[in-house]
Amino acid sequence: MRLLIVEDSRRLREAMAKGLRLAGFVVDVTGDGEEGLARAQTDDYGVVVLDLLLPGLDGLAILRSLRARKCEARVLILSALDAIEDRVRGLDGGADDYMVKPFAFEELLARIRNLSRRPFPAPRQQLVVADLEIDLDAQVARRAGTVIRLSPREFQTLEYLALHPGRVVSRAQIRSQIYDNELELKSNVVDVTICRLRSKIDLPGRAPLIHTRSGAGYTLGLEK
Repeated sequence: MRLLIVEDSRRLREAMAKGLRLAGFVVDVTGDGEEGLARAQTDDYGVVVLDLLLPGLDGLAILRSLRARKCEARVLILSALDAIEDRVRGLDGGADDYMVKPFAFEELLARIRNLSRRPFPAPRQQLVVADLEIDLDAQVARRAGTVIRLSPREFQTLEYLALHPGRVVSRAQIRSQIYDNELELKSNVVDVTICRLRSKIDLPGRAPLIHTRSGAGYTLGLEK
């Protein structure tokens, strides 16, 4: 899952990002309120960790703007404001959870995991494209009933393509959703992953499902 941390303390946001990456999340960070709003509106984040006291635009204004635009990301407010009225204001403004600083990282991680298990508005248990089935709960893919063994990265990439059937998905979009920007963007990881997926999904005798659009990206589905 991809997370966004909007926190003005550089030391704190880098420490949180490091711990969350080690826990398996893809993490983006910013210390500016306006940039945080722009990122949250244009990218697909599962959870946004949001400070309230930010330069440029305060966290409550960001939260209200996201909810007004029907943003589906879960929002966890992480703030030094610990008064009851602050918590009520944040939750009434659309936050899914509220934590007070200082905090234990283990609790933050547990709360993020809890939010990530509560899809908005409802879970999608299975994705189907032609004769390809992707079971999100079991993390298993099947084609024509045959189980396809995939690595975690391969499964995540296939899932992302299946969420946009028939649409061109760029390499940059796949990288931003599946790979950590700071750790894994220096190689052709997307092309390698797509090649491996093709070798497992588009077997001889079956209609190809993964298609390359030169200079644009990839699509998943049957060609008309």
